[in-house]
Amino acid sequence: MVSRSRPFLPANALPSAAGKDAPPKTARVGVLGLQGDFSEHLITLRGIGAEGVDVRKPEQLDDIDALIIPGGESTTIGKLAQHYGIISKLRERAQTGMPVWGTCAGAIFLAKDVPGHPHPLAELMDITVERNAFGRQIDSFEADLDVDGMPGGPFHAVFIRAPKITRAGSGVEVLARLHDGTVVAAREGQLLATSFHPELTHDERFHRLFLSLGKR
Repeated sequence: MVSRSRPFLPANALPSAAGKDAPPKTARVGVLGLQGDFSEHLITLRGIGAEGVDVRKPEQLDDIDALIIPGGESTTIGKLAQHYGIISKLRERAQTGMPVWGTCAGAIFLAKDVPGHPHPLAELMDITVERNAFGRQIDSFEADLDVDGMPGGPFHAVFIRAPKITRAGSGVEVLARLHDGTVVAAREGQLLATSFHPELTHDERFHRLFLSLGKR
């Protein structure tokens, strides 16, 4: 079972703009490794002192403190997660307070409502997400975002076949929007969703923010 001897980072441990002074190892953070850019998340986690774990079986969810669902193909992630019995176990762990973060396709997988999605979702977070909302791969773009509560100035975000959050439930806090008001980052308790790929930048602040969501 999960060891609680590794406390998560306190909120005041979020980084400065330079991201200096990486904290000591504080948590075992799983990254769902069924499909997508999971390796980039693992590299970032290990770079800030967390123990990154490649998760591919439901029983592994009992031995981690938090889980990241990476970008990739949301239909493939959903289909494989159901096939391997991960969805029901993930729901169980999330209900007990385990932090979960979905990036891009991972945000789709977390959402309770994704119109037209052909395969199962975890349905954990009270948001509606529109898939491929900005167009195809050729329409990928980057943007500087002002993130609520994040020090260090704007976060340079990478959007690749990105979804957007079209509805946020009453308990959901919007963290970032594009200049036109489109919601691209949100939090509901210990659940986090981003339309973009923080793992594809050298900016560790979103990963550190995620670590701060754990029980203290």
